[in-house]
Amino acid sequence: MIVDSHCHLDFPDFDTDRDALVERARAAGVETMVTISTRVAKYAGLKAIVERYDNVYCSIGTHPHNAAEEPDVTTADLIALAADPKVVAIGEAGLDYHYDNAPRDAQRTSFIRHIAAARETGLPLVIHARSADDDMAAILREEMGKGAFPAILHCFSSGRDLALAGIELGLHVSFSGILTFKRSEDLRAIAAGLPLDRLLVETDAPYLAPVPHRGQRNEPSYVVETAKVLAETRGLEPAALAAATTDNFYRLFSKIERP
Repeated sequence: MIVDSHCHLDFPDFDTDRDALVERARAAGVETMVTISTRVAKYAGLKAIVERYDNVYCSIGTHPHNAAEEPDVTTADLIALAADPKVVAIGEAGLDYHYDNAPRDAQRTSFIRHIAAARETGLPLVIHARSADDDMAAILREEMGKGAFPAILHCFSSGRDLALAGIELGLHVSFSGILTFKRSEDLRAIAAGLPLDRLLVETDAPYLAPVPHRGQRNEPSYVVETAKVLAETRGLEPAALAAATTDNFYRLFSKIERP
């Protein structure tokens, strides 16, 4: 069995076959999925999805791309929504300097509010970090100094220094289909050197389908392909890697009762 720790089942890409997609995931051995919030304003749609499927959970938060759209979302708002039994994480929030779809000060303000919510609730913070390694590491160190909080560097594609900073601070690192791409040698080298008990796998579906599905719409059943490559990178059998990352997931996402 394996887990998809990060997907976006509320996206319109899945409107025509969501039921079938969840069943394909089950058939592939994906026992649990977490569909990740990108806008607090769309929580009602997420809630409807997670209530429909017993093995699908969600987070609550504002993606950095959308930080300027939701400037009034407070830490208290996040904490209140996180009381729902099927809300198991905070985020995704963070910094994205690659696209800069929101002003950087808005991204930072939103991110710090999400950190405070994770600290208060004890739920893992799902961190989006792209082209912002130095600022991300600085914020994480500063905020961790105010009080520990659980967190994940999701869909990791940053540099080794940020990965090591995350590990030093107690974070987990999650790998997506990017790990399987031909030109991801540096990323695989980073993955090979991180502690096994801090690793997760994800799809980030509908994006970043792994080889051999690259270029297609991604979906949770494909997480097994990323896990196979991570296992090869670590010199492990796929079943051992799946067991380790699944154990890591349930330890971190402690609000979810393991099947």
